[in-house]
This record gives sequence, structure tokens and C-alpha cells, in this order.
Amino acid sequence: MAAHLSYGRVNLNVLREAVRRELREFLDKCAGSKAIVWDEYLTGPFGLIAQYSLLKEHEVEKMFTLKGSRLPAADVKNIIFLVRPRLELMDMIAENVLSEDRRGPTRDFHILFVPRRSLLCEQRLKDLGVLGSFIYREEYSLDLIPFDGDLLSMESESAFKECYLEGDQTSLYHAAKGLMTLQALYGTIPQIFGKGECARQVANMMVRMKREFTGSQNSVFPVFDNLLLLDRNVDLLTPLASQLTYEGLIDEIYGIQNSYVKLPPEKFAPKKQGGGGGKDLPTEAKKLQLNSAEELYAEIRDKNFNAVGSVLSKKAKIISAAFEERHNAKTVGEIKQFVSQLPHMQAARGSLANHTSIAELIKDVTTSEDFFDKLTVEQEFMSGIDTDKVNNYIEDCIAQKHPLIKVLRLVCLQSVCNSGLKQKVLDYYKREILQNPTDISYVYSGYAPLSVRLAQLLSRPGWRSIEEVLRILPGPHFEERQPLPTGLQKKRQPGENRVTLVFFLGGVTFAEIAALRFLSQLEDGGTEYVIATTKLINGSSWLEALMEKPF
Repeated sequence: MAAHLSYGRVNLNVLREAVRRELREFLDKCAGSKAIVWDEYLTGPFGLIAQYSLLKEHEVEKMFTLKGSRLPAADVKNIIFLVRPRLELMDMIAENVLSEDRRGPTRDFHILFVPRRSLLCEQRLKDLGVLGSFIYREEYSLDLIPFDGDLLSMESESAFKECYLEGDQTSLYHAAKGLMTLQALYGTIPQIFGKGECARQVANMMVRMKREFTGSQNSVFPVFDNLLLLDRNVDLLTPLASQLTYEGLIDEIYGIQNSYVKLPPEKFAPKKQGGGGGKDLPTEAKKLQLNSAEELYAEIRDKNFNAVGSVLSKKAKIISAAFEERHNAKTVGEIKQFVSQLPHMQAARGSLANHTSIAELIKDVTTSEDFFDKLTVEQEFMSGIDTDKVNNYIEDCIAQKHPLIKVLRLVCLQSVCNSGLKQKVLDYYKREILQNPTDISYVYSGYAPLSVRLAQLLSRPGWRSIEEVLRILPGPHFEERQPLPTGLQKKRQPGENRVTLVFFLGGVTFAEIAALRFLSQLEDGGTEYVIATTKLINGSSWLEALMEKPF
């Protein structure tokens, strides 16, 4: 069990165990020794569901990354391709199968599509002459992956681009399927609210899916009171602005992928007695997992970065005092008690050292003149100052060949704040950028996100109080009721909070997650939030997913 998934009102271990069980059942169908050939993008999300130890228990002996040409040698009976339904991946799989040595022992091939089978992909395998080589062709419904006790993500990086630019509803269908799975495990969600065209589509799909399963009533007592579906394009400003939470800054400067971050190793080198010895510095990036299983991280991740230093300083004093206690342990009983607490104390000291190093790395960025200048420009834009003119700071960034993604974020932010750029301003930026080709990088900070304000106002006093505002924002707004069988209606106890699942269709930032967690913790808030999304994003990763990628 992953303890950090069960700390909140909703025990997300139930979902994790359900998807693990589905994986075990498939592996057991492929009797005998196995090698898994991974679509590389899936290895991170799968790490949150099943470690290698679980795969090993079910006779997985080898694991390879999917590449074209020949498979590496492996003395196993089964080869399982675990892939997303992408045509380019089918071409690689076909190469693997066709280059198999016919003189060696025959092996059974299987393919597991995540999260859905695709007729197009199966047709491509057929056209390439390998479809008949697969004994099992199945799908693994890994739609929503639990990241933390109040956080789920589909990790679909192309969802925003597909929905809003290409008119492709595939990721919306997966979102609806994921929500139906949640309802099967946690009960029917009585009320659905939504804002935006994609939100409307997901709600419609859920209604259709429910109609298809009319034969079986859901008899699980509901855990969630409300579902709020929010289109990302209702609030395009928030992911473009720079957030200043600890977790948000780690993501923007170093990138958090599937709860892990890779950091420069120099700050984490063990301190040597007497100094010197610089040539022994580690060269491999320091990889750390970041979630609420770590007590200190859970305490500081949602804080404004300016408040993190004092928390770390206080923790250092507490830990130091705890270690000093060993001098006061005189009796056998006291010594035993100290020894029993030692592992927890050592873990706390290690955690403090890591986050002190991370805070130092972030501070190097946030105290720089350029970071301050960028924040100043963002705040001017958000205050409506000079949004209709060419901005001097953006001009300087282009001239000094700052990363292209940084320039584009600022231009997009200016455009959103001005409800579009004047043609001559846009043409000027285009001309300057094309004359100065640049590369890619990150940064991020905060204001009160419109998306979270919508969730807060839905809770109290309700959206009827902001009808005029809702009409101005993109897309329809709606409310649906899902009838519950007799006996499953909730009788809330005095003081008991509602639980609302907020699903961001097109991505959510760590700043928005922090703001919703803040609302959950308000004593008189009346609502606790669980967050789901198509992808955890920041302004840079969001724009990168919209850019054309050369193959």
C-alpha cells in the first residue's frame, strides 16, 4: 500500500489497487517467463502504479525500451509490448516482430494498449503483416493515475492541443472513462457542474456511458458530493504567469516528472572534513521523489517560497535538539527509546538537508535580476499596464537570445491580458523572433487563479451569484444531477465538509493545486477538494506540447 494515497477524505489506494489487479491478471494470462517492451513515455506513469518487484512476482524477467529494428536477446517465452495507441509505435513493433530470428525458439507476442485499443493501430499492424503474430491484443485502462492523496492525472501531454486546436475528442473520451471508473469505485457523484465546451462534452459522454450500463445499479455509497469540470481555456492566464510556491518553482526550474525531480548534483555532495577534494564531486543528477509521504515536503510544498526558509530553519533547530537528547539518555529504557526513534530522526535530517539544498538552488534563480524583471513585467501586464504596446523587456529577451519558450510565454501572457495583440505589435514580435532563433527553458510565479476562484464560488455562494461573469467566459456553463438509488443519499453530519472533485480538461499547474489545497484547509470553507487533470503542466511544458515536433 502507498500510505501517502490514503491520508485524505478519499482513499486513492483503492484506485491504485484496482489498476494493479488488472495488470496482474493480464500478466498471469501470458503463462511463463516474460519480457516487457515499453513505450518509453509510459515507464514514468507505470512507476506510480507498479514497481519492478510486482512485475518480477509475475515472471517478468527482462524489460526493454521500444526501438526500431531487432529486439535484444532474451531467453523468455512471452514478449509483451506495452504501448500507447500511436501509429509510429506500431511501425517500430512491426520491425521488432519481423526481425525475430525464425531459427531460435518460438516466442509468443502480445500487445497491451494504454489506455485503449485502436482500430487504426491494429489496421497498421495488419498492413505491415504482423497483426496475426499477437496472441493477446488487449487494452489496459490506465486513465487516471494517483499522484498523491488528493491528486490524479491522466498524464496526456497532447490533451490541450487535441481538444482546442485539432478538434480531437479522444482525451475527453478517456477523461469520461476515467471518471466512470472512479464512480464504480467511489460511488455515483450526485451533482456535476461544468464550465466550457469540453466540460459539456465530457458530461454528455458520462451520461451516454451510464445509459449503456442501465442494467446494473451502482450500490457503492458516494464519497464525492460534487464534480466540477473546468476547461483549461476558461483561464489561459494562470499557467502563463509565474507562480511562487515551492513546488511550482521546482517544477518550473527543474521539471517534475511523475513525482520525481532531477537536480544538479553539486549541492548534494557530502561535505568533506577539512575542505578541498573538489575533483570527487558527483556528476550524476540527484533524483528525488516528491510527494506527501515525506513529512517536510508535505508541509512546505504549497507555501510561498519566501516562507520556506523560516520553516527549514525551525526544523533544523528541532532536529538538532532531538539528537542532543542522546546525552540525557542514562537508563537502559531511555537509551532504548532513543535508539527506536533514531531511524525517523535520521530520515528527517536527510529530508531537511535535501530541501535546504533545493531551496538554495531556487534562491539562486529567484534573487537574480532577470527573475525580478520578468516578474515585474508579468505583474504590469496583469494590472493592465501597457499591454497594447511592444514591451521593452520582451524586446531585450529576444535580442539577447533568451530561450524561445520564455519569450513566447511573455508574449502569450501580454496577449491574454490585452484580449489579443494589435496586429502591428504581433508582427513586430514575429519579425524580431524570426531574426533571432533561440532555444528552450523554464520559469513560473503567482496571483489568485481564476480557475480556482470559480471552484471557490461554486462551493459558496454558488454560481447563480456570478451568472454575468460566467457568460463572459468561454464556453457554456451547466449543472447535471445524477440520481442515486434509494438509501445512498448522503446525510451530512453537522460540520462535515463536502468533497468536490475538480477535473481540469487540458492541464493544471501546481499553483492551482496549492490554491485548492489552501481552500480545503480553511476551517469554514465547507469543501475539501480532490484534483484530477489530463496533465500536470506549467507554462513551458504546456506551450511545448502545442509546438510542432520534428520527427
